[in-house]
Amino acid sequence: MSQKYSFEMRERALRMLDEAKPEHPNLMSAVRHVAGLLGMSPETLRVWHRRREVVAGQQTGAPTDVAEENKRLRRENAELKKANEVLRAASVFFAKELDRP
Repeated sequence: MSQKYSFEMRERALRMLDEAKPEHPNLMSAVRHVAGLLGMSPETLRVWHRRREVVAGQQTGAPTDVAEENKRLRRENAELKKANEVLRAASVFFAKELDRP
């Protein structure tokens, strides 16, 4: 079930993760620890951490705003393709109507 967290909660969780990292052998161990303390999914915290690193340029990947723009453009492209199919079918239909005596 999807749950929205406030910006403050996200920042607090990421701060706690930064503080917990030196005490754990790897990132996922720290993520599980902090997520357990805050009562959230470890995957949520891991994704927040990953996005923060991408935006900061520490990891490769598309920043969130670029990914959202790509998603919007893909949706728009699909709608335009459907509209073109409809227009093509209509032009074929009307071309046949013009050929009738």
